[in-house]
Amino acid sequence: MTDFAATKAMFELPEGVIYLDGNSLGPLPKAAGARVQNMMTEEWGKLLITGWNKAGWMAKPTNLGDRVGKLIGAEPGSVVMGDTLSIKVYQAVASALELNPGRKVVLSDNGNFPTDLYMADGLLRSLGEGYELRVVDPEAVADNLTDDVAVMMITEVDYRTGRKHDMKALTQKAHANGVITVWDLAHTAGAVPVDLSGCNADFAVGCTYKYLNGGPGAPAFIYVSPRHANQVRPALSGWLGHEAPFAFDLDYRPGSGIERMRVGTPPVIQMTALETAMDVWDMADIHEVRAKSTELTELFIAEVEAACPMLTLASPRDAEIRGSQVSFSFEDGYAAMQAIIERGVIGDFRAPDIMRFGFTPLYIDEGDVRAAVAIISDVMNNKLWDRPEYKVRNRVT
Repeated sequence: MTDFAATKAMFELPEGVIYLDGNSLGPLPKAAGARVQNMMTEEWGKLLITGWNKAGWMAKPTNLGDRVGKLIGAEPGSVVMGDTLSIKVYQAVASALELNPGRKVVLSDNGNFPTDLYMADGLLRSLGEGYELRVVDPEAVADNLTDDVAVMMITEVDYRTGRKHDMKALTQKAHANGVITVWDLAHTAGAVPVDLSGCNADFAVGCTYKYLNGGPGAPAFIYVSPRHANQVRPALSGWLGHEAPFAFDLDYRPGSGIERMRVGTPPVIQMTALETAMDVWDMADIHEVRAKSTELTELFIAEVEAACPMLTLASPRDAEIRGSQVSFSFEDGYAAMQAIIERGVIGDFRAPDIMRFGFTPLYIDEGDVRAAVAIISDVMNNKLWDRPEYKVRNRVT
C-alpha cells in the first residue's frame, strides 16, 4: 500500500507553500541534487567520455523508458526517452501516416495542446497538397473517424479542463475504421492509470516534467506498439536511431525496435534527475494514486464551490472523466491566480479565463487542500485580486 506521507517527505516543498501546479512542473525530489552532483563529479568529472560505456549513459533512454512504461501499461522494450515532446509528436504522427498510405487526414480535437496541432500542421504542410489537419470538438471525435482519416492524434487529458477521453473506446473505433492512433499522455502519465497494451494503442508520447517530477526540460518519451516497432520508418533519422551509430555509415539503417525512435544525444544530466523521481514512483501504486487524487479533487471542488460562488467549474464534475486537476472559470482569472500565488497557493492560469489546480497525492494531502481553499476563499470573497500589479501578464502564466 502506498505510504503517501513517506512519498511527501521525499520532495522539496518550500515552507508556507501549497503546491497545486505539479500538472505543469513537478517539485524537486530531495535526492536529485546529490544524485546529479555525483553524476557530474564522479561520472562526467572522472570518467569523461568513457562514461558513455562505464556509467551506462547510452543505455539510459531505454532503461528509463521501461520504468516509465510500467506507469503507462507499455510492454517492456516499447518506450524510449529523449528529445522534447514536440519532437516525439512529430515522430509519432509521421510514422503513423506512413503506416496508412492512401489516407491524408490527421484528426484531432480543439481541446488538444496547441503544440501537438502545430507540429502536425507543420508536418502536413511539408508533405504537400491533399494533406489535412482536421480539428473537431472533443465530443465529436468518434463520429469523425471516417474512412479518409489516416491518424487520430489525441491528448487523453485536456490540459485546460482535465476532461478525459476514453482511450480504449476511441482506439477500438479508430481501428474499426482503419485509423492509426497517437495518444499524448502529457497530463496522464503519473496521474491516471493507462493501459497502452490493453487498449491496443499504436503510438503514445508524453513528457516527464509534470506528474513524473523529472524537472524543467526533462526528456520526453515515445511508445511504439511492438507490432509496429520493426516496420515504422523514423522520419527524424538521427544517428542514435541508426542500427550501428558508431559504424558512421553514410546511409541510414534504422535500429531494432524502439531503438530506431532515438534521435539525438541523450540528456544524461536530466535523465539522472528523472531517475530520482522514478525512485519515488517505485514506492507508489498508480491505481492508489488515482484513488487518492480523486478524493482530493472531489474535496477541492466541494469546498471551493461552497466558499466561492463567483467561480464556475470548468472541469467535468464526474471524476471518471476528469484527470488529476480541477479548473475553474473566472473573468479575471489571471489576476486572481496571481493574488492566490502571492499568498502561498501555487496554481496557474490558462487563457482565456481558466484558473487551474493540480493534485498529486505523492506530496499533496487533505490538509493542504483545506488550507488552500481557505486562502482562495479569502482572495475571491474580499476581491484581493483587484489590484493593478496582479493584472500585468508575465511571459509564463
